[in-house]
Amino acid sequence: MINKLLLATRNRGKIKEIVPLLDGIVKNIISLADIDEPLHVEETGETFEKNAILKAESLFKQTGIVTLADDSGLEVDALGGQPGVLSARFAGESAADAENNEKLLNLMHHVPLGERRGRFRCVMALAVPDGTRTFEGVVEGEILTERRGSGGFGYDPVFLPSGHTETFAEMSLEQKNLISHRALAVLKLVTFLKNYSPV
Repeated sequence: MINKLLLATRNRGKIKEIVPLLDGIVKNIISLADIDEPLHVEETGETFEKNAILKAESLFKQTGIVTLADDSGLEVDALGGQPGVLSARFAGESAADAENNEKLLNLMHHVPLGERRGRFRCVMALAVPDGTRTFEGVVEGEILTERRGSGGFGYDPVFLPSGHTETFAEMSLEQKNLISHRALAVLKLVTFLKNYSPV
């Protein structure tokens, strides 16, 4: 069992989703929000996997704490895979969720129903003393023409997962954590951690 794990994020929404999924698997979980010293990593990777590995390995080296980093976002077919790795800063470096959603909806105003396919993709990288492992989760769905729901974060209000009638923003956290891209990646991580013995 890993005694201490650093979540490489200050995003309260991500922290709120990930921590319950690791309950009983990791004894002590902290995030960048719990660390006073300014730790930062430039996300220069061209893929979710490269960014997740970059963050995990850099922060592990800086802190000496086993680190879990995730890079995730929305890929929209009609936009050639955008916003992709730029999901969090689609409307600008310091853009809020509402601004990113607004830009997405504006770009897709001409796309008809039935052609609004997209997916949330999450890649998690775990940096441990004997190397780095990655875990991926993907959930397919479609982009709505307007926001629905007040929960979640990011593009949750405009994403309707396949086979469901509620957006991620309309679901409870418990419901979302059964099917989300992040939850699917964490479940693979949990399977690994249950069999992992630290060096």
